[in-house]
Order: sequence, then structure tokens, then C-alpha cells
Amino acid sequence: MRKAQTTLNSIASLSIMRDMARRVINVSAVPHRSPFRYPGGKTWLVPYVRQWLKSLTDKPAEFAEPFAGGGIVGLSMLFDELTHRLTLVELDEQIASVWKAMLSNVGLELATRILLFELTKENVIHELTSEPRSVLDRAFQTIIKNRVQRGGIMAPGAGLIKQGENGHGIGSRWYPETLSKRITDIAGKRQLITFEQGDALSFITANATHSDWVWFLDPPYTVAGRRLYVHSEIDHQKLFEAISKVKSDFLMTYDDVEPIRALAEKFGFETHKIPMKNTHHSLMYELLIGRDLAWARRPLQLGKNPLFENVKARGNAGG
Repeated sequence: MRKAQTTLNSIASLSIMRDMARRVINVSAVPHRSPFRYPGGKTWLVPYVRQWLKSLTDKPAEFAEPFAGGGIVGLSMLFDELTHRLTLVELDEQIASVWKAMLSNVGLELATRILLFELTKENVIHELTSEPRSVLDRAFQTIIKNRVQRGGIMAPGAGLIKQGENGHGIGSRWYPETLSKRITDIAGKRQLITFEQGDALSFITANATHSDWVWFLDPPYTVAGRRLYVHSEIDHQKLFEAISKVKSDFLMTYDDVEPIRALAEKFGFETHKIPMKNTHHSLMYELLIGRDLAWARRPLQLGKNPLFENVKARGNAGG
């Protein structure tokens, strides 16, 4: 009898996992707030973070994102009015230049410059090989690089798009009107956004005592980080130690690998895996880590909703 019950439980668990595998976030149904096309971007995670913040007793005074990158999660929470303020921290000089420009008095100038730029291979090469003379120049150069290099990868060695989307080549990811509007919208919120160029671990340690903040951490992953990012080396043990000392709630997202699960267990954190699609449209799972993830185990939506799309699961869904 016990063996039969175990088998039934296993079948039920597999059925649940297969159903979850088909319910992947449809990123086209999530408003895109960031001007970056960022490798490892978290547009697909936005509905989960919304659910997390809505589960809290009070609206956070500050939403802190120490590994900002494209900042899609923090921007979404600010525009959705689920936090009073947003703080972004980014070490990379190129990415930082864009945030500095957008949140300064040259933000609208950056938006206009994008609108007026004639994107040809010759103009792109000229811009990417020119030495920037100001934060605005570097920000403009970075946006171009982010949009014309394969996968939006900023790390050294990334080549330019060749075939591109629908055969449109180097310009297949260049949407000047869309980019200009996103930058203008961010500039309009600059009084509510703090940006700091610096080290994430140092920032977490320096601000650990804030009890009315929440923290969202999307560090370079253990497997793909070196290929995707300029600053990919991080001491994961020290990161777990630092975040364990913050006085408020936090959410981390990681690749689902055994060393990270072991660290989560060591520090007494909960884990929960959720499905997403990679750039090749294959089903993958990423790991959420936090102190209490009960909110993550509840359905995001009931019934049919364009927030979800059906995809074919590849490989074993796991446990």
C-alpha cells in the first residue's frame, strides 16, 4: 500500500511539474520599461516580483537592486507604484553611464540623440570606435552597442548582429521611438530613483539596517556569467552572508545548481524553482531564494490569461 501511494504521489508531482512547465510567463504581455536588451534580463520574472511585493504588509520605502544591469525589475515596481522609491547599483562603467545620463539633465538629450541617429553599419562602427568625451557620449555608445551586438552581450568579444530578426541585420533590434520613450519615461521619474556606481556587496553591507527596504538580487550566475558580463566574478558565499544580515525582506534569483542550493540550505533560506524560456525558446528553470517564499507557491493568475504561454517542456522537469 505504501509503495502504491508513493507511486501515485510521484505521478501527481510529475503532472504538476508538467503543467507548470507549460505555464511560462509571456514576456510580450509584460510592459518593457528598460532601454536595455540585457542578457539574463528578468522581464519574465516581473509578475512574480509584483506578487511578492503585494504579499507584504507595507509598501516598501525603497526597492534596492544591487546588481542593476538593465533594471527591468526595479523600474517595473516603481512604475507599478509598488514601492515609494528605487535604488539601483551597477559596477560596470558602460551600463552605469546610461543610468547616469538618464537620471541627469542630459536624459532628454540622450533620447533625442537616439531618435536622430541613422543606423548603418558604417555609422555604428564609427560610434563604437570613437573615444567618448562625456557621460552622454558613453551612454549613447553603450545603447548602440547593447542593441547591435549579438544577444545584447556587453562582454568583450561579442560580435555584431549579422542575420538578425527577420533578416533585418544590424538594425533588427534598433527601435529609436521605443527607446526614446523609455528613456524619457525614466527621466520623468528621476526624482524617485537613486543610482550608485559601485560594488553590490559593499552597498548591501552599508545599508543592511534599513528595515523598510526590500532587496532584489540578480547576481551573475555561476555558469553563464563569464560569457555574458564584464564583471562576472563574485564570491557567492560572501553574497549569501551579506544578504543574511539585512533587516528587511529580500528575493534572489539564481541558476538552479547544487552549490547554490547548498548555500541556501546553509543560511536557512527557502528555494523555489520557476520555469522560463531562454533565448533559444527552450524551457529552463531558475531558482528563487528568500526567507519566506509562500507567496511564490500560489498561482499568479487563475484560468486562461495572456500572461502565460504554452511551451514544450524539454528534458526532466526535476523536483
